[in-house]
Amino acid sequence: MRPGFTLPRGTAHILLLRPHITVGAQSTAGLFQANADWTAQAREQIDAALAAAQRTLGNEVVRVPEAIGADTRLIADYQALFAVVAQSVIDCQLFKGKRLPTKKRAGQFDWTLGPDVARIARGQGCDYALFVDTEDAYGSTGRKIFQVLAAVTVGVGVRSGEHTGYAGLVDLRTGDLVWLNADRQMGGDVRTPEGAAERVAELFEGFPGSAEVPAALTVSPKAR
Repeated sequence: MRPGFTLPRGTAHILLLRPHITVGAQSTAGLFQANADWTAQAREQIDAALAAAQRTLGNEVVRVPEAIGADTRLIADYQALFAVVAQSVIDCQLFKGKRLPTKKRAGQFDWTLGPDVARIARGQGCDYALFVDTEDAYGSTGRKIFQVLAAVTVGVGVRSGEHTGYAGLVDLRTGDLVWLNADRQMGGDVRTPEGAAERVAELFEGFPGSAEVPAALTVSPKAR
């Protein structure tokens, strides 16, 4: 959380961008192999978890409308920029070992996409933009066998499967990143309704303005 930032319940309009979701398999060598069918299943389940949740985030959440032409490119560009910024936060501030010298000061959380990010919400009357990203690589049979062999023969731990995700809130007036939740070992099989609901709950744990950890995100009916 950005120091000093608060988001009282019922005071803000939040624009939810279409979540970036990727699902695939992890090869024996640990390489990611995208699976279009699994990704489509995950998109459907996470979308349902977001829309059908019984708890809210404490403020009105609307989905970004379908974009065409230049607007599509603009949104895609800012989603890509956010991914870079979020990964920098994860690598250089949230986890020890790679922290940038300028990010080591206690109480500092100073990251931004720049004020021009407000263009993605033009005409929507929103105060914040909410970005979501999840990536799942399920361990293949070969990877699982390699994991066992590595442990038995040389005593080396090899991870089978990678499940990462993050959700971030950006102030559209300044472009500042005001909240980020990231996890390199997320739970829930996003290809199933139960797993998608679990993933959404983990992504929005500690979301500013919410009274408690939500089971999932309620989307404003007018935006469905």
